[in-house]
Amino acid sequence: MDWGSPSFVIAIIAVSYGAWIINNWIRAKHGYELEDEFGGKSKKKEDSAETKRLKAENRELNGKIDEMQDRMIVLEKIVTDRGYTLSEEIEALRDTPTPKSADSGVPLNLKREERT
Repeated sequence: MDWGSPSFVIAIIAVSYGAWIINNWIRAKHGYELEDEFGGKSKKKEDSAETKRLKAENRELNGKIDEMQDRMIVLEKIVTDRGYTLSEEIEALRDTPTPKSADSGVPLNLKREERT
């Protein structure tokens, strides 16, 4: 193997660059400061007032969504409950007019006739 060949030099550079990328990826994954290209540390930028406000609003909205999901679960349980559908069916039967042919009762003549 020729240690001075251009392919060997390029391989050393590629391995070094790849190791630097993997190192920074692991550091970023675990929350450490990243190294810049000169070996110094680059710190994470501080959040601006707008970013902090948006994060707080996002947390608030996520909380509201969680509450709404809990309410939806309760409503689904109420609607799918057997007692609820049974009462709806009874009310639907009360509102349905019965046809004359199905009426088996004796009609009542509630109007009084006037005698002369």
